[in-house]
Amino acid sequence: MKKLIRLPFISTLESNLRAQSGFIQVILGPRQVGKTTTTLWFFENHFDQEFHYISADKIFNATHSWLLENWQIARDKGAVIIIDEIQKVENWAESIKKFWDEESRRKNPIQCVLLGSSSLEIQRGLTESLTGRFQLIKANHWNFAESKEAYELSFEDYIKFGGYPGSYGLMKDEENWAQYVQNSIVKNVIEKDILLNHTVKSPALFKQAFEILIAYPAQEISYTKILGQLQNKGNTDLIKHYIHLFEGAFLLRPLEKYSPKAVKLKSSSPKILPLCPAFYYISLLSEYSAEEKGRVFELIVGAQLHRTGLELYYWREGNEEVDYVVKKGKNIWAIEVKSGRKKSAKGLEAFSKKNPSAFSVIITLENYQEFEKSPLTFLKANT
Repeated sequence: MKKLIRLPFISTLESNLRAQSGFIQVILGPRQVGKTTTTLWFFENHFDQEFHYISADKIFNATHSWLLENWQIARDKGAVIIIDEIQKVENWAESIKKFWDEESRRKNPIQCVLLGSSSLEIQRGLTESLTGRFQLIKANHWNFAESKEAYELSFEDYIKFGGYPGSYGLMKDEENWAQYVQNSIVKNVIEKDILLNHTVKSPALFKQAFEILIAYPAQEISYTKILGQLQNKGNTDLIKHYIHLFEGAFLLRPLEKYSPKAVKLKSSSPKILPLCPAFYYISLLSEYSAEEKGRVFELIVGAQLHRTGLELYYWREGNEEVDYVVKKGKNIWAIEVKSGRKKSAKGLEAFSKKNPSAFSVIITLENYQEFEKSPLTFLKANT
């Protein structure tokens, strides 16, 4: 990392730890976005309590006994225990539950931080065994401001290479950069985080589906169209399952069409939102056309909205569409993303007629950095 920066999830972690809230701290996010590096930097330089760090990623057979041994070391030192890649420990949730329940009965319980990069595996353990015992903290792919602060990336570089800071040093050699992202990141996520933990009948078809999906950044695509490119090897349920697995591994997010009627919303074709621009560029490795650049900018805006945790949709009826619809409580924002392409405002007008209480917002290259600083503040300024 060219320059260590304080990523947003660290502020949440620090606040929770200093409050001694009595909850396990669970940090989830993609591989290779600095979860471990930044967490250790924080504990080494900005937290006045000893810590004991272990990683299941480096253990051939991480078991209950291995966890117990290290938990005891942390307890003897009165240290915060930090366990990385927790999902790789056999029956980890049951073990952590046992240790934590015992710890909570002690006079001076130690604190626990868990890190992981497989949302599906960890979420299962959290909901089945650790309900009511944890606070969830989300790390994300790097946005433009973070990339600029740590690596001095220009926006032109970010829309091509953005998302994984470890890859930024390879940008001058695009072929080498693409191989790194594909082999060291995407391949590891698919093969280690997904295929090792979930039954997929045809791994080759699964990988092909990902390549198809990231070729449609911020675009609505029907399940039928995806199946057509897979030579109809499967059905709609198979594609939905694939997308669910990709989402759980922090690769992309499918957006449903906004509708006050939940049944209609659930039956819509998804809008595919790769969670960083790098995914699209590895499939091209050529200069963006104006249309492609506009799609990537729309993707970047969507990824930033995703980071907020707010309800996020898209909307289309006939030829009228709205890029994103954000919902928070009773407030609804219809968002149009403009990057210089000729786009009509008729979509916002049509949406407003059907949803009179909604607020219309336009995000451009000129106001994007203001939006990125605090998307919710930016939206509230348009209420």
